[in-house]
Amino acid sequence: MTRRELLLTALAFESPVIVPLLLIIDRRAKFRSDSINGFWSHIWPEALRDFARCGIQIQTRSVSGEVRRSPSGQPEFIGLEPGVINFVVTDHIAMEWDKGRALSGVTTRYRGFHLCMIALKFAHGHQAPFLSVNTCVHELLHVLLHDVFESRPKALYGAAREFRIDLYATRMWLFHDGSAVRQAALSYLERVRGKPS
Repeated sequence: MTRRELLLTALAFESPVIVPLLLIIDRRAKFRSDSINGFWSHIWPEALRDFARCGIQIQTRSVSGEVRRSPSGQPEFIGLEPGVINFVVTDHIAMEWDKGRALSGVTTRYRGFHLCMIALKFAHGHQAPFLSVNTCVHELLHVLLHDVFESRPKALYGAAREFRIDLYATRMWLFHDGSAVRQAALSYLERVRGKPS
């Protein structure tokens, strides 16, 4: 038995880490039917499968919500809840956050809420290891690996953080190796439950 097989066997006997997530579908978004269908049939199930293989169960509840645009350009969210990862599915990221980069997703703390947001226009499943991984996995890893507690670093440090996330996502995808992510998720849940963010 290889070390990898031993680790996978050990993970199978451990109870899964349960991560609560509120999936908020933006009712104001103008989704193309193929993009929303692709999300439900491919992108989201692929993300859940990657986390499940690593012993992390994303406990999902879906609701309808809204992303409104304020006069300042900042997005305003309707339907967020405390104590969960708020995962917003919309058609595009607000220009104030996107800065014209056509981002497929963003993760941040918004008024005390932990928030992931993906733009279905640009979101995708796994495409190329280390370079183009599942958008949902990528954004959730920013939360579970504690990036949500820090300001986004600039320039080279920011690029290094993004590569780190894609490295973990690739390991989960291709090698089903998520032991470090599992430990980080446990630590994240303890931190969130132990004190306000």
